[in-house]
Amino acid sequence: MKYMIMITMNPAAWDALPEKERDEVVARIDPFMQKLTESGELLGTQALGEPKESTVVRVRDGVPVVTDGPFAESKEYLAGFYLVECDSKERAIEIAGQVPDAHINAMEIRPVVYSSGDDA
Repeated sequence: MKYMIMITMNPAAWDALPEKERDEVVARIDPFMQKLTESGELLGTQALGEPKESTVVRVRDGVPVVTDGPFAESKEYLAGFYLVECDSKERAIEIAGQVPDAHINAMEIRPVVYSSGDDA
C-alpha cells in the first residue's frame, strides 16, 4: 500500500529552534532517506517552496484567474512530502515518527488511492 506522509510546517516553531538543533535535524535527513531507499519503501520525496512563492489558478466562467500568494492564510503550510510503499498503515505511522523533523512539524499520513500508471 502506498502512503503519502505530508509535512505540515509551522515556521515559527522551526525559527524558535537553536541553529545547532536545526542543523542536527537537517543532517539526519539524508541518512533517513537512504535507509528508506535501501528498504525499498521510499518511492519519492519533494520539498515545497513557501506559500508566499505560490500562484493560485481558478477557472471562472471558463477563464483562468491567476493570483499570487497562498490559497489561504495560515500559520502552518504543506512543506513537502514523502511517498512510501509499505505493508500497513502502522508501518507508515512508524516511518512518519522517524522523519527527522517530526518532533517539530506535524506528519499527516494519507493512503494513496490512485497513482497515474498503476494497473489498478
